[in-house]
Amino acid sequence: MKSPLLSQAGAVPAEGRDEGVAAHYGDLFREQRALAGGTGLVDLSHRGVVTVTGDDRLSWLHLLLTQHVSELPVGQATEALVLSANGHVEHALYLVDDGTTVWIHVEPDTQGELIAYLESMKFFYRVEVADRTEEFAVVHLPAGSIAEVPDGVVVRETAYGRDLFLPRADLETYAAQAGPLVGILAYEALRVEAHRPRLGFETDHRTIPHEVGWIGPAVHLQKGCYRGQETVARVHNLGKPPRRLVFLHLDGSEVLLPGHGTPVRLAADGAEGRQLGFITTSARHHELGPIALALVKRNVPVDAPLLAGNTAAAQEVVVEP
Repeated sequence: MKSPLLSQAGAVPAEGRDEGVAAHYGDLFREQRALAGGTGLVDLSHRGVVTVTGDDRLSWLHLLLTQHVSELPVGQATEALVLSANGHVEHALYLVDDGTTVWIHVEPDTQGELIAYLESMKFFYRVEVADRTEEFAVVHLPAGSIAEVPDGVVVRETAYGRDLFLPRADLETYAAQAGPLVGILAYEALRVEAHRPRLGFETDHRTIPHEVGWIGPAVHLQKGCYRGQETVARVHNLGKPPRRLVFLHLDGSEVLLPGHGTPVRLAADGAEGRQLGFITTSARHHELGPIALALVKRNVPVDAPLLAGNTAAAQEVVVEP
């Protein structure tokens, strides 16, 4: 969905998966500094919004998701995944319960597939699942923001900020009072800095939660059965994941950032060496310079200099080998 905030002064449209909102509003680093300092509003209105209502909503979701949600306190934010039967990540859900409804936001254009799966699992449970994307827009306020939240708006509060499920009709009015506006590139740069994985960026069709650091934040190891749990338990108890997420400091002399999917190799092997992984997200950070997340083979030495395409990269451990 195309955001009305793209009509604001300086707005430059984002591309790819974030199409529909602004990449930035004319000054990427100023927007990053504002967000890091606790001011600004990020338009995430392109994300899908799903609600689950009914008396059985939490106990039912508990059976389907990787997170322990059967006794989720009202107002407490959490993350959860939907896995395939083989334990591969299919959906990432960011949710909160307001006492009568579970509010969920997901990656753009993934809500249809998620709802289809949830509907197929309703059976006799007293639940109703709805796509609310056309009615509600997600906006993000950073940690420390003093912007007021309108009465009745559902808030998902985390350590890095608040996600608001705002009536879409109120988006422009609220943005005018809660701004300044911050583009998705600034939000993504701080996400990369914080090592937070994102579905479709840090994941591919064979990603398991252990590889990207989702054990704990999105996967509870002490809950009952759910689809894919056998893989989660087996890798946690008996083995190691085949790949691991790393944080990269990139050579700042390069003009272009290595894009998603750029091969990662050992620097010692050169640009024609064996591929050991790939860039998942890269960004320009207002303090750290060019940075990235990458998914590499578990046995890559943690102190080895790397190449992302032709760009030199120094790694920091995110997921232990």
